[in-house]
Amino acid sequence: MLNGKAYRDWIGEHMTIGKDLLYLSEAECRALPLSDQEIFDLTERALVLYSEKKTDMPAKIALHPIPDTFYHAMPASIEEVSSAGLKWGSCYPDNRDRWGIRQANALVIYNDYLSGVPLAVMDGLFITEIRTPCVSFASAKYMAKRGARSFGMVGCGIQGIEHVRIAMNTLAELEKIYVYDLYEPAAEDLIRALQPQVRCPIVKASSLEELVKSSEVIATATIIPEKPNPQIRDEWVSKGQTLLLCDCHSLFEDATMKRADKYTVDSVAQHQLLAGYGYYPAGLPPIYAETGEVCGGHKPGRESDDELIVCNNIGMAVEDMMVLRVMFDRALDLKVGRFLPL
Repeated sequence: MLNGKAYRDWIGEHMTIGKDLLYLSEAECRALPLSDQEIFDLTERALVLYSEKKTDMPAKIALHPIPDTFYHAMPASIEEVSSAGLKWGSCYPDNRDRWGIRQANALVIYNDYLSGVPLAVMDGLFITEIRTPCVSFASAKYMAKRGARSFGMVGCGIQGIEHVRIAMNTLAELEKIYVYDLYEPAAEDLIRALQPQVRCPIVKASSLEELVKSSEVIATATIIPEKPNPQIRDEWVSKGQTLLLCDCHSLFEDATMKRADKYTVDSVAQHQLLAGYGYYPAGLPPIYAETGEVCGGHKPGRESDDELIVCNNIGMAVEDMMVLRVMFDRALDLKVGRFLPL
């Protein structure tokens, strides 16, 4: 992958830097050719580079204009791939009921690494959608039990769908996938859409308790309220399980988090900031490692089948900028999108 001046020169062959701004809609981003393995590898590499302190990424800047909503400003740069930009995303959980529109939205500004000139404005939702489950399964690659036979997905929205769709890429020996959503039609829609693509049965759990007690690896992708609202009792969670959280500690009792044998986060700085915002009123557990430290081989992952391991990944801009670099390049190559005057 080109970087530095060679990369800038390549961009200059496709657009006039400083005069052209490439605009890519969500549909155009979704149509770009990207393989699941490519996205996974890019995301895992971003995690490693971040934990090796080879990126520049401040913790998320957040706004909370209405209770239980948020905006996140997520800037990052990655020298290895000459990628820099900002994702501006929001989540309004009541949007479906109030306005009939989706709860999450995001846009990205992509900049020339050497001059800072804006190069593109593009959808940021699709990037979030495809890289988030890859972070979960990068964690599972090193911290789930080998040969795990069961996986549980709590939350059947966009992230839940993507988690279930690619689960067997990492957990290849799964024999059953359990799904649960408070909005039952979401679970039913997920099964209807994905069962033809997934090699093992997908089953709608009758309750959170059934899902938790039946699954060796559990992922959660639900809303993040201002204060955690535990739904999963500590007594349901067993030694040997791996918990992949995309929604902070929203669903779990503090006792579960505090008794984990290993508790990992994608970014210590980012979770400390979230703690300051009040997302962890009982405090963060002792942090064993960042996800990238484990993926990069700097700290061991699972060392025993009896370990309870919690992987708390809230999402990082470095993951977006790593995947975005490839999406931007592919759009230029394939002449996708349209140029606007800067």
